[in-house]
Amino acid sequence: MSGMSRKRSHAEALVPAVDTSQEFSLAPVAPPLKKPTKGEKNSSARMRGSHRQALGGKATRLGGKAKRHPTAEKLDKFALMATICKPAPFTNDEEAIRDREACDYTQRITLEMARAGTAPRPIRVYADGIYDLFHQGHARQLMQAKNLFPNVYLIVGVCSDALTHSRKGRTVMSEDERYEAVRHCRYVDEVVPDAPWSLDDEFLDKHKIDFVAHDDIPYTTGSATDVYAHIKERGMFVTTERTEGVSTSDVVSRIVKDYDVYVRRNLARGYSAKDLNVSYINEKKYRLQNKIDDLKKKGKEMFEDIEGKKTDLISKWEEKSREFIDTFLMLFGRDGRLTQYLTEKKDSVMSALSPPSSPKAISQSSEDCNSPPAKSTKFDFSLRGGGSLVDDDYSDDEYEPASM
Repeated sequence: MSGMSRKRSHAEALVPAVDTSQEFSLAPVAPPLKKPTKGEKNSSARMRGSHRQALGGKATRLGGKAKRHPTAEKLDKFALMATICKPAPFTNDEEAIRDREACDYTQRITLEMARAGTAPRPIRVYADGIYDLFHQGHARQLMQAKNLFPNVYLIVGVCSDALTHSRKGRTVMSEDERYEAVRHCRYVDEVVPDAPWSLDDEFLDKHKIDFVAHDDIPYTTGSATDVYAHIKERGMFVTTERTEGVSTSDVVSRIVKDYDVYVRRNLARGYSAKDLNVSYINEKKYRLQNKIDDLKKKGKEMFEDIEGKKTDLISKWEEKSREFIDTFLMLFGRDGRLTQYLTEKKDSVMSALSPPSSPKAISQSSEDCNSPPAKSTKFDFSLRGGGSLVDDDYSDDEYEPASM
């Protein structure tokens, strides 16, 4: 028996018998669910995020207190994952078409309803522009448009190259690059390529646009009429603030101002003069400047290396000098080893030069002991008894021979 039949029999055992004679109606049975495809999963997640008010609202009143609906929190997570995990679809993609068809445009949303958060469906806000060199100013504008009201579905229109070049001037990025830059912004839900310069009622109805978001400065582009004047008259215009100090024109001005620097930079990175539209003479000039800068950089690094080694040598010399001074003082200082050694040797030499007197067996006067012995005189034979008459003089007088 299958699991379903087991559950059914168990339920039948618990439910009391029903009187079949009475008439009653049963709700239609829902068809069996089929496994959704990958594209349907992503679309369903986006639709759940965009329709969280219709499914349960942002908050419900329970016991007099506002509490967040748990289903709405889960839908917020799903919407966030759907927004940041893949690029936004183009307006002709199947996902965008499903979202547009699911929108009941007969329920018109006023500005008061949108600000109060009482709109019965997602609010479709449209923002347009060139978005060349997509920067933080563009991202901040789209972030403001996404957060104008609760539950916003943001549609962004990007003008083509042909329209932009004829109305505003040449762009740095191509239209395909600008489309891709916008659709990879996390705040964008749908991208309209080749967007019109001015918006008419047919375009608004086709994309089921509730409000148009742009800064409040009149956008005339050389004419006397603001391109958003018609939208402002219908009460469908909401303002965003411009980011001061950053724009595509500012970025281009920086590049033009430092043209030589960026050309030399790209030449050093392998770009050819043809790629940069640089003449032969200017190419050689820029390459020579790069060589000079390289030499300056190497010279600076060499001097810094020498300075570092010099500092190391000085620190080592100071350390060695301290050790030498300590060693010198240890040897030759007042209490040094050499002083002690010389003092000891001096005592030894003095004791050797002046030894102590030896003990005496016979006591004599100090005068007799210190006086030297008397010198002996010549022996006088005349004093001898019975001395000879012969002159036995052995003096040192010179011998003189007798005269003949």
